[in-house]
Amino acid sequence: MESALKALAHPDRQTLLHHLMKGEQTTGGLAKKAHLRQPATSQHLKVLRDANLVHVRADGNKRLYRVDVIELQKLRTKLDAFWGGSLDALKTAAEKKHRGK
Repeated sequence: MESALKALAHPDRQTLLHHLMKGEQTTGGLAKKAHLRQPATSQHLKVLRDANLVHVRADGNKRLYRVDVIELQKLRTKLDAFWGGSLDALKTAAEKKHRGK
């Protein structure tokens, strides 16, 4: 989970992931959509790959990237479990404090 969170902490990687949610895309296509240079896009995609958030496949001389939906769902489940109880407790404490005024 830590590597995924670190990967998602960068705004450019969030943008790339957003574009990949629409379907498989090439590095060049992603670079244009994200307004990034191709080398920077490749570096960001490597970070996302290393975090298991995206996968790549070769199609001739092209490399096509796609989101790993299962890994994203696992991350969301972990975050929901982490924040769910904490946010409920914070809400309860804030409401209790507000009523006490």
